[in-house]
Amino acid sequence: VLGLLVWALIADTTYYLHAAYSWVMFVSIFFWILTILFFVIYLFQLQLKFYTIPWSLVLMIFNAVATVLYISAFVTCAAAVQPTSWRQWDYNRRAAASFFACVVMITYGVSTFFSFRAWKGLGSNAATSQVTDRV
Repeated sequence: VLGLLVWALIADTTYYLHAAYSWVMFVSIFFWILTILFFVIYLFQLQLKFYTIPWSLVLMIFNAVATVLYISAFVTCAAAVQPTSWRQWDYNRRAAASFFACVVMITYGVSTFFSFRAWKGLGSNAATSQVTDRV
């Protein structure tokens, strides 16, 4: 939802006149689509059919790459906001997009941390360790 807010706010401005906002649009739409794709895969438990793929590692790499690229998108978006803009409504939407890009960046960073813990097995509990011991 937060990634959707970023690209919806940018898309409602004249972003095509500024190259910086095109980068923000690319990052936000690309990772929004991939996040929806991963959500559908986990929602329908399709990862169980492709058991040879290390899904915890794939998810950790995805979240790490998303964090790094959202850092660049946030910095780009925040640096391109001009408070002396002649269109006040563009300024408000771009400033809000910068804020939500920062929130999305933090969210992907936290997801990277939890994905790393899941990949290393640090987040397991007694129930999951008993199930994996018998297999």
